[in-house]
Amino acid sequence: MPHGAFYNALDALAALTVSGVTQYGIQHTPEALTRAHLPALLVLPGDTQDDRLFRERGAGFHQIAFSGGVHTLSVTVTHLLLVAPVLAAEGARAHIPALIDHVDNYFSALGATPTLNGLLASPAQIVVELGTFPYSAVNYHGCAFRHTWVLEG
Repeated sequence: MPHGAFYNALDALAALTVSGVTQYGIQHTPEALTRAHLPALLVLPGDTQDDRLFRERGAGFHQIAFSGGVHTLSVTVTHLLLVAPVLAAEGARAHIPALIDHVDNYFSALGATPTLNGLLASPAQIVVELGTFPYSAVNYHGCAFRHTWVLEG
């Protein structure tokens, strides 16, 4: 079965080459992470937490259709960068320099293809949040890149 615009855009995001990190697409996201997986970028469609980090957002998907015109889909995608597990013996400060380097590398990579090779109707709008993020019952130092995409259908 051929994939549609949303699936193809998710695959293109997972294929983004970000220096120094391992990428995991929606079909290859590990159930749990080991140190060998880190730093890792995980493609996660929609919001990833029950307690949303960006409360001003509404639904993760909404369709905008114009009679007789182009149909578009607006979708929120999280690209979650996890750098290291949170350990009591070390604070977040130990990971900030590497995390900032990864953020810079991420935006350099995305800047080379802001519409993911033409799969997005317009360049991705991204909000970045650095912090602590749970994944598979473990908290990690990292960064959430919250993309808002417009796809044509």
